[in-house]
Amino acid sequence: MSDNTERKFKRPESVLVVVYTRTGKVLLLRRADIPEFWQSITGSMEWGDEQPAETAARELREETGIVAGPAQLTDWKIQQRYVLFPQFRYKYAPGVTENTEHFFSLELPAECPVTVAPDEHLEYVWLPFEDAVERVFSWTNRDALLHLMRQRVPAPA
Repeated sequence: MSDNTERKFKRPESVLVVVYTRTGKVLLLRRADIPEFWQSITGSMEWGDEQPAETAARELREETGIVAGPAQLTDWKIQQRYVLFPQFRYKYAPGVTENTEHFFSLELPAECPVTVAPDEHLEYVWLPFEDAVERVFSWTNRDALLHLMRQRVPAPA
């Protein structure tokens, strides 16, 4: 497949960015295309030299209005490979059935207003970690939340 043909399709490599507060609230977004799906920030990497941390910072800004540079994000160096939902495969080159997702997080001091991208998301909510784990639709998002729950230092009472 030529480079030009490949670029018509999404790159099968993406990021997952979990945004949470020091007090244990997680930001979730409700998808516009499938309203029963709630998720953290996600997005495909661009073709070319874009690195995962650059994608994470770009998607965070585009989907929420939260501005953070790549260096402000925690790169967990965790990659999950998953099978693409059949209804989304048309966005990828023929024969592509899997995606590799890179996991990042951003801790904020407190909840903040979010500006959702209306073509991608309908609304947002801040939930305790346990509730967020129950609400997200993807197993990679659930695994990332559980990982963060185990790793984070509890806020002082």
